[in-house]
Amino acid sequence: MDKEIAKQIELGRELYKNGEFEKAEPILRKLAEENPSFADVMNMLGVIYYNRGQVDRAQEQFEKALRINPRYTEAALNLVVAYNDLGKYGESRKIFSMVMTFSKEPRQVIEPFARGKLANMHAQLGRVYADLGNYDEAAAQYQKALDLCPTFLDLRTQLAQIFHEAGRTDEAITELKKVKEARPDYVPATLALGITYFAKGDNTAARREWESILEKEPDHLSARMYLRMVNQILAQQEAAARGMPLEVDTSSHLPPPHPPDDDELTLMIGDDEGHRFLRESTPGGDKAKDKPESEEIEGSTAPKGKKQS
Repeated sequence: MDKEIAKQIELGRELYKNGEFEKAEPILRKLAEENPSFADVMNMLGVIYYNRGQVDRAQEQFEKALRINPRYTEAALNLVVAYNDLGKYGESRKIFSMVMTFSKEPRQVIEPFARGKLANMHAQLGRVYADLGNYDEAAAQYQKALDLCPTFLDLRTQLAQIFHEAGRTDEAITELKKVKEARPDYVPATLALGITYFAKGDNTAARREWESILEKEPDHLSARMYLRMVNQILAQQEAAARGMPLEVDTSSHLPPPHPPDDDELTLMIGDDEGHRFLRESTPGGDKAKDKPESEEIEGSTAPKGKKQS
């Protein structure tokens, strides 16, 4: 490769990684016009265009990247997102199937970034199935996500939500206990476990979970509200057992059985040690924070830039 071309690629890539898209775009565009054989240049341009809301142009660049390198997983996943945004669901399914076929080939290792993206896509599909009332398929999709990223505790918490919605509370409790064993301080799972116990009629266990949250976070609004409610119910039950009827304030009601899905949160990706790194929520932002985030957060699937391995 010509030294000047290599220098321009490195400059464009560095600006791109730093989120300086306006400066990176003319450099990458010139490279693409003069040397249309660099798949990662096409992919970076696609992410920049997507970030600007120019989804048609983004699609074109992702397609070019895949023509150059049909196994470029990052470009393929970005193209899936672009197709979905444009309503081209048939094309999107074809590309996604292609990516999954690659992932099942022997000796192929999916890089952590792509693995995280695939897991998030399975989770999103699972949520769609759940909204349609097909809880068995929803749970299957979440399980596929966890097969890819077993340390993503937010996904396991969402799987528990699916089980709860399906009336499979024992399975929901099992999954939430797994989360708590892995991360005792992961509040969303503790809150959800309390709600699941409450739905099952085990008010004492529900109270225990919510009290444990307030021991660490005394100002946690939801835990305080739920604890007040369950204490009133338990007080009513105790009074009734003693022949002393007691009215309960029913103005507070529980929300859905688990914390709502965070469809607009940022994508989380994982490395081989199970860490997850937070990426910018703006589509295409590729700059990860300096330190791994141990708290698991759900993700969006806006195209994220990443140079080809």
